[in-house]
Amino acid sequence: MARITFIQPDGTSQTVQATAGQTVMEAAKLENVAGIEAECGGACACATCHVYIADDWREKTGSPSEMEEDMLDFAFDVRAESRLCCQIKVTDDLDGLIVQVPAKQF
Repeated sequence: MARITFIQPDGTSQTVQATAGQTVMEAAKLENVAGIEAECGGACACATCHVYIADDWREKTGSPSEMEEDMLDFAFDVRAESRLCCQIKVTDDLDGLIVQVPAKQF
């Protein structure tokens, strides 16, 4: 199990429990995390699960694939720390992961 904390634009946070093998998006949807719409269901086809990865977690979550980078072009306020959380697989190493939900999603 891994604990993942989602920070909302207003500074409130929600910590969820995620099982290894899930995606960060799946864990967020199961716990109704605000701002994670995931309209495509995790197919990397909509950019509605855009998050910002805290700097100290970027290496552990990895880099976006080319397909993910293409989808990020459709997100608002893309930054170097932007990821689609449907593309981040949960592992025990991600216990304590902190992500920020952007102020605007599609």
